[in-house]
Amino acid sequence: MTYYLVRRPRLDLAGMSLMLIGLGVLPIMVALIGNMEGLDATERQGFCGSCHTMDMWIEDANDPDSASLAAIHSRTHKFGGKSCYVCHKDYGMFGYALTKLGGMGHVYKFLSEWMWYDRDEIIEKIHIARPFKNENCMQCHSTTGAIWSGVQDHHGLVDDLRNGETSCVSAGCHGYAHPFSKPEEETPSADEVHTALDAPAPEGT
Repeated sequence: MTYYLVRRPRLDLAGMSLMLIGLGVLPIMVALIGNMEGLDATERQGFCGSCHTMDMWIEDANDPDSASLAAIHSRTHKFGGKSCYVCHKDYGMFGYALTKLGGMGHVYKFLSEWMWYDRDEIIEKIHIARPFKNENCMQCHSTTGAIWSGVQDHHGLVDDLRNGETSCVSAGCHGYAHPFSKPEEETPSADEVHTALDAPAPEGT
């Protein structure tokens, strides 16, 4: 447009082609690339932790001495920087869109309510929107791998785990992903967590 206003070229085929590129093709390409980069940024821990209400969750996930499931999975090199998104996102055909819509709901809740909470209130008031689905775990832990099948306790639970009747992230199994936010009497010790996991990282399971 600037070129057209300054140079005043003839409005022939070449001039119209330049205007099409400048007013149509380039803006659309820039918008698409910007949206792709923006969406990618929303999958990273830094974005998830940008709200102060998530400080404790991010701190625990990045604590090298923590034995929580969140910390163990965040130390996995394949997706550690995106562990919040990878573990919590919805899977399936419409999973990406549903995850982003759910994220917008979190933004609304933060702006309308959560941003006024202090650290103690956050622990008492913020909870996962719905029960954590085993399907999220099974994207990596397929329940068919040799390491997973080698754990004796899995044998009698395989059907219940696959249909969701028994939760992988319960006090009786691997423990909560974020145990600091749960009652102490329901939280397994670090030794119990490591014994249940039977492996330092979820690779190959």
